[in-house]
Amino acid sequence: MVDSQYFLPNDIGISALDCTEAFRLLSPREKLYAHYLSRSAWYGGLAVLLQTSPESASIFVLLQRLFRKQPAAQLESMATAAGLSPEEYQAFLVYAAGLYANMGNYKSFGDTKFIPNLPKEKLKALVWQSQAFQDSPSEMEALWDSCSTLLFSLEDQQKQLGLGDKGVTTYFSGNCCLEDAELAQKFLDSKGESRCGRYDFEDCVFMVSRGDYAYLMKKVSENLEKAKNHAANENQKRMLEEYAQSFTFGSIEAHKEGSRFWIKDKGPIVESYIGFIESYRDPFGSRGEFEGFVAVVNKAMSERFAKLVSSAEVLLPELPWPKDFEKDRFLLPDFTSLDVLTFAGSGIPAGINIPNYDDIRQSEGFKNVSLGNVLAVAYATQKDKLTFLDEEDKDMYIKWKGPSFEVQVGLHELLGHGSGKLFVQDEKGNFNFEQDNVRNPETGEQITTWYKGNETWDSKFSTISCSYEECRAECVGLYLCLNKHVLSIFGHEDEDAKEVVYINWLNMVRAGLLGLEFFTPESKSWRQAHMQARFVILRVLLEAGEGLVNLKESTGKDGRPDALITLDRSKVHTVGKAAIERFLCKLQVIKSTADVEGGRALYEGYSAVSDTGSHNFLRLRETVLLRKEARKMFVQANTRVKGHVELVEYEGSAAGLIRSFTERFADDAEEVEAHLLELNKRDAPCWC
Repeated sequence: MVDSQYFLPNDIGISALDCTEAFRLLSPREKLYAHYLSRSAWYGGLAVLLQTSPESASIFVLLQRLFRKQPAAQLESMATAAGLSPEEYQAFLVYAAGLYANMGNYKSFGDTKFIPNLPKEKLKALVWQSQAFQDSPSEMEALWDSCSTLLFSLEDQQKQLGLGDKGVTTYFSGNCCLEDAELAQKFLDSKGESRCGRYDFEDCVFMVSRGDYAYLMKKVSENLEKAKNHAANENQKRMLEEYAQSFTFGSIEAHKEGSRFWIKDKGPIVESYIGFIESYRDPFGSRGEFEGFVAVVNKAMSERFAKLVSSAEVLLPELPWPKDFEKDRFLLPDFTSLDVLTFAGSGIPAGINIPNYDDIRQSEGFKNVSLGNVLAVAYATQKDKLTFLDEEDKDMYIKWKGPSFEVQVGLHELLGHGSGKLFVQDEKGNFNFEQDNVRNPETGEQITTWYKGNETWDSKFSTISCSYEECRAECVGLYLCLNKHVLSIFGHEDEDAKEVVYINWLNMVRAGLLGLEFFTPESKSWRQAHMQARFVILRVLLEAGEGLVNLKESTGKDGRPDALITLDRSKVHTVGKAAIERFLCKLQVIKSTADVEGGRALYEGYSAVSDTGSHNFLRLRETVLLRKEARKMFVQANTRVKGHVELVEYEGSAAGLIRSFTERFADDAEEVEAHLLELNKRDAPCWC
């Protein structure tokens, strides 16, 4: 019996991302700009298949060939002939939709493998019955043989992404361990942006070459050049030129330069960003996964975020660390609410704070975006599916979850990720802080550690960097949502404001409990940065005591294990605020001072999941898995040029999601698939 966490359920939520009105309001020029940016993003997004697992690209091509020849409705008769029940065929459609939505066969949120919920021999029979197989039997058989074993395999190491014996990764070759990753990072830090060639380093030889994903990056760059012809201003043109340069020559500096022009492009109607951005899925926490998004500004909601930005310089001093630990100058960023047209990559977030280059964020600025049409469907909740809450809390939770999460996202992105200073000594020996005068507020002593030369937050804190930073940003959101001025910016006053605060904090502690789904006991590792962060916050608030948070195991009405988590709203502003204040200050001081040893001790301590202490979290994890709800998937529209730019939308179903992908690459499908398989073949020796 296979654990259900490795299947996607047949009734999984699948919703269409609505951007019809936002797209309609664009001018013809803006629509062309959005179209070519979208094409660029979709081609680049295919690289994620190669970044996820050795088999993902082959599975993708197998599915594309099946569904290009026969849409889901037509293929169903083949499934019946092959002996599949309606439930088994639906399970196959859900699997295919899941692979497209995650750009691989590992969940983008949680990094767990998922396999088809039907017997392998039945899926093989369906492939053999298909029109694609009838037309090209030898090619389809070879494709099946290349991926079918790993497609269904649930050997321990293959159940999740990870480094060495902890999981699967294509960021490192199969024989690499953590020590190898650390050595590679030291080499990279010593070289900055390395030129191609051979390097001797610490008794090892490093060979630097370029050309990974060359075909895909060429398609990305070609479409960026086309988009440039429809850009609204010089900043957009220069931005796209630098991005194309980056993807053509593999230049990080060019991408950083493009990001500088992107920051200067204030308040565009069509917003976008593209590149190897987030490092969540690199098991060492340093290398970026490809993503690209194109979205249209929601002006009404953006006005609220603009008010929050204008209040930032008043709110930043409210954060619980000394002014020396805050940036010398807060560079007022763009903060807009966007309706997503295209988000290519492994998943779609609710909000983004970019660029991720520390030096640019510290001295030149950044942008924040909240993805409005994602929030609208991703966090809609049905009462009968709400777990671990008291009945009295459920109605309020449903009413105020959306508004409270909007506040949390705004604070998390702008004043969470946007706050705090890194103490740096540059390559010339210059410090960006007064080394002799700045004191550690935790100890009262002088600062003795800092970042040197090419060191960055990610390279120093590596495996904990992503989750630690998400935890810091979440704590900022919890802390500042207690501020009445913040709540009034979002239109919440008096009793409504109190409900927003209560549900925001309640949602956080419940999310901490739900986060246990993403912990792997066998390897004692976390598979999702945000959920680990929320579990840490739950631990901090439980530790605060005085009845602030209560977590009890129970038996549900169905006779199965259950749990109940409650929050004493009368103690949020006192006990809760004091606990977050202390913890948040510690997080920032450690981050500012590059105190890796202290950071690991603090963060890994709160991240520990055990069956001892006041709560048996390992047993609670089993309860969470028993009652978990699958994460929703999104169906995105396509655009095509037929004299003018058309928006092509699809139904919110597995079949709709599949169709959106088969039509996404309709003009050059065979060429794209052939190159994907070639890129995959080129990497294959690395996994042995």
